[in-house]
Amino acid sequence: MKRSPWRYLWKSEDIRRKLLITFLILAIYRLAAHVPVPGVDREVIRNIVQTPGAAGTLFGLLDLLSGGTITNFSILAMGVYPYITAQIVLQLLVPIIPALERKLKENPREGQRWMEKWTIILAVPMAFLSAIGQINIFNQYARNIGASILTYQFGFTGDGLLPTLTTLFSMMAGTMFGIWLGQLISEYGIPNQGLSLIIFAGIVSRIPANLISLWSDRQNAWWMTLLILVILVLVIFAIVFVQQGRRNVPVLFPGRRVGNRMSMPVRSNLPLMVNMAGMIPLIFAQSILLLPALVAGLFLNVQTEWVRNLATGIYHTFSGNSGWYALFYFLMVVLFTFFYTDVLFTQQNYGEALKRQGAQIPGVLRGEPTQKYLTRVQRRITLPGALFLGLVAVLPYILNVFLPTSARQAGLFLVSSAGLLIVVGVVRDTFTIIETELKLHGYEERLIKG
Repeated sequence: MKRSPWRYLWKSEDIRRKLLITFLILAIYRLAAHVPVPGVDREVIRNIVQTPGAAGTLFGLLDLLSGGTITNFSILAMGVYPYITAQIVLQLLVPIIPALERKLKENPREGQRWMEKWTIILAVPMAFLSAIGQINIFNQYARNIGASILTYQFGFTGDGLLPTLTTLFSMMAGTMFGIWLGQLISEYGIPNQGLSLIIFAGIVSRIPANLISLWSDRQNAWWMTLLILVILVLVIFAIVFVQQGRRNVPVLFPGRRVGNRMSMPVRSNLPLMVNMAGMIPLIFAQSILLLPALVAGLFLNVQTEWVRNLATGIYHTFSGNSGWYALFYFLMVVLFTFFYTDVLFTQQNYGEALKRQGAQIPGVLRGEPTQKYLTRVQRRITLPGALFLGLVAVLPYILNVFLPTSARQAGLFLVSSAGLLIVVGVVRDTFTIIETELKLHGYEERLIKG
């Protein structure tokens, strides 16, 4: 009987060190999630949480994605989403500005370092604006119950200036601390999974609270639990099935000369993924759709009536509980899936890579024609993957029509895109990375004898 290489996971000193560092940093992140922002009245925040309908609004959505940090209004209340928003802005600018596109193509490694540096720089003002918008939005909730979430008058004039800056800088510092922890994980822990694991840890930490919320309705608890578990299993199966989907494009590699003999050409396949973008479009779409509501929060109390009405309309449209929000969410996920797949596929440049190896797709010329052919194939197979991602993204909004009110908050986690696609995607990617690390260290199944 063959032994699984996973049994050697803890025996490899290097892999064990990476796992321990990852767990330690995630523990630090969760501890920091309980550090409160100065000047915030947490009693008012708790009252807002207990207000009927709050869980289905932008408040509940932000609390879900931040791992409950909104309920505590901790320094990590914004999570790492300002960084993701900055990343989206820069990636959108690359195809628009030829100099940036040329910079990334001529020296990909240097271009990547440039992108990372400016993403961090741009994340700072993004965090500042997000903090202002978030405070204004939650103050709007507080006014509905005749209170304020702050213990002082929020503003940039008079006596409120210093406490306002203290609150904003604390929230900004928390966001940058979370980003730094994510980068530490990518560098010293599980490679390239830092920010994904930070978001994953926040979402998973909400499981106990959401299950308690589900079981609080004694009349419907058992059948609702059974129903959600069935949906959970079916959707996870569908996610894994689609994520593993491949289209194998036949490739002919030339024969090689060995001494005086010439080997026969080798036929192989180039696997193209149905969903190359993974769960990134979900994170992008969430970040972009949260931005209009946060910006609108800056203008909810202005004196000009038409500006105030416009801001209120935008806020209610993107607050997470409207039909328009679900429609925009679906469209954004589909569009971002195509956009991110195109970006990744262009960077990999299979046409030039195959040309350098002397390989050719039968019936297609080498170089640029090969790249165009593969791009066309990739876009065709991306369509069902993008539609599937969009459907799973809006699944909680569809199910909330049928779920009892007491089960909606738990259902929002258990069958939402954040609760499934991000969690399943991160777990799958992490397992793949660990398996690759095991193979690099010689712990491969075919090399291990029973």
